[in-house]
Amino acid sequence: MGNDIATASLTVDAPPDDVWRALTDPATIARYYFGTTVTTDWRPGSPITWAGEYEGKRYEDHGEILEVDPPRRLRHTHFSPLGGKPDLPENHHTLTYTLTPVAGGTEVTLEQDNNDGPEAAEHAASNWRTMLAGLKETVEQAGGAAAED
Repeated sequence: MGNDIATASLTVDAPPDDVWRALTDPATIARYYFGTTVTTDWRPGSPITWAGEYEGKRYEDHGEILEVDPPRRLRHTHFSPLGGKPDLPENHHTLTYTLTPVAGGTEVTLEQDNNDGPEAAEHAASNWRTMLAGLKETVEQAGGAAAED
């Protein structure tokens, strides 16, 4: 894999605590993260899994929680068998979510490392922009209560 970084960023019209809850509450995650079911305890060193269906195929991706610094930063690894590569550490990505307070809301930046060139990085960034747009819509429609259900 390569050193190309995929980056997606947007501003959510809600405080960082509300965005953080939406990033870490499994019921809320399912609403904006392509219907995936996330399982983890959000502690560094713990496993995380994402399960669901994509284009008619069942999947279960996995990774490890690396850093949890609410409501500022979340880092974890990610591997998807749907990528067609063997489940080896060199084929895993690290995803880093950074939440920064800005006037009227929270800037959310998501970076994914270890992409196979600029085209792969842009493809990943496009997918993450779609996911972040769903996060934004979910949090803003709920008026910050998205993760309190």
